Amino acid sequence: MHHQLVRALALALVALGLGVTAQAPASAVIDRDCGDFASQAAAQNFYLNAGAGDPHRLDDDGDGVACESNPCPCIGRGTTAPQQFANTGTSQTQTQNQTQQGQRTYRETGNVVRVTDGDTLRVRLRGGAHVSVRMLGIDTPERGRCGADAATANLRRLAPVGSTVHLASDRTQAAKDRYGRLLRYVARKGGYGDLSFRQAWDGYTRPYVYGGKPVARHRAYVRAIGHARSHARGAWKGCW
Repeated sequence: MHHQLVRALALALVALGLGVTAQAPASAVIDRDCGDFASQAAAQNFYLNAGAGDPHRLDDDGDGVACESNPCPCIGRGTTAPQQFANTGTSQTQTQNQTQQGQRTYRETGNVVRVTDGDTLRVRLRGGAHVSVRMLGIDTPERGRCGADAATANLRRLAPVGSTVHLASDRTQAAKDRYGRLLRYVARKGGYGDLSFRQAWDGYTRPYVYGGKPVARHRAYVRAIGHARSHARGAWKGCW
């Protein structure tokens, strides 16, 4: 009888101990996407403070810069203040135009390494360099927004990993954007001659004009977008 009482008491203490030490369910971590931030700078600060491994997947191409398509103010990797230009008497816009404006047409050929989203590719050029390419004239939905996954999937179909692409700049536009990405028209060898036009035709973009200066092919893109909209293709069916 004594042993039974001791055993019962021990079991009660164990049960009590489990009740004291049991952890309450952890609060669910809210996953963030680029559409949750009003600017690239806000997304970058959050990305830098979120810890290693990019748990919210804000940096798809792994270059240390989050949400590159978000509007400015903008900051780069490892910094917590907006980028500043030296006080040389030249405005930021003038400096960018002088250093980036396409005075000639740049052409490159390479192979697709990764499709980052509906308007951005990672390409290995013939010389071996890996570059990020922002397609000219279009702006597909940001990740986490309606139509983003479908736009990315469509571009992966148009330019699958390993396919050969030909790149060409637009003399009316900068050769690179603020992140150092090449701004290019993209044509797939053996496929469509203008992937920006195809994304527009398939219904995954709206017209995009940067700095009030449309790309040379803007009118063609607007017509393609209008056709997609009137026929409810892509994101025009249920997203916009």
